[in-house]
Amino acid sequence: MEKNIFLEELISRYPKLISVEDEIKKAADCLILCYQQGLKVLVCGNGGSCSDSDHIVVELMKSFEHKRPIGKTLKKQLMKFGGDRGNYLSEKLQQGLPAISLTAHSGLITAVANDIDSDLIFAQQVVSYGNAGDILIAISTSGNSQNVLDAIIIAKAKRMVVIGLTGETGGKMKTYCDIMINVPGQRTAFVQELHLPVYHTLCLMVENHFFGNQQS
Repeated sequence: MEKNIFLEELISRYPKLISVEDEIKKAADCLILCYQQGLKVLVCGNGGSCSDSDHIVVELMKSFEHKRPIGKTLKKQLMKFGGDRGNYLSEKLQQGLPAISLTAHSGLITAVANDIDSDLIFAQQVVSYGNAGDILIAISTSGNSQNVLDAIIIAKAKRMVVIGLTGETGGKMKTYCDIMINVPGQRTAFVQELHLPVYHTLCLMVENHFFGNQQS
């Protein structure tokens, strides 16, 4: 496995994560390929993992550690149509890596829970948003959250790639995930404490691939 500075730094800070080092590298490569193909990432989880879902999307959709100037073509179009304001927009806006947190749409989530089934709050969104080749990052410390499992089943049926973030047993998710990052630990809080540096590292690896030649 080719060494990566961000991955090496992660393992040096959290030596116990060496057990999932290969899976993290595979996940980063998978995310890079997804974005190279012009596709997108969906993310879901409950409770603390709901917050993690939003956090992941934040790091993908705007600059994390590297500047991400918008492309020259869009910049020209903004200046053409927007004049001075277009120039301002072209200087301020950043390139994002398309990602959607399925936890963020409270109106839709409550409608699905009320009208259909509360276990289907994420699955319904994957039905609508997901396309073949897209990635679903599914987060569950136990690996057994039914609404996350249902989202995974839909994703697999739609020929998406599923990256799971779980605790060490993997739970039921291990049956479905293409890549499973099952961090060592079973207590919810301890698992979540390890998920954060893992997904930060993934976002750093992906961002550096696309924007590492920009001044940081």
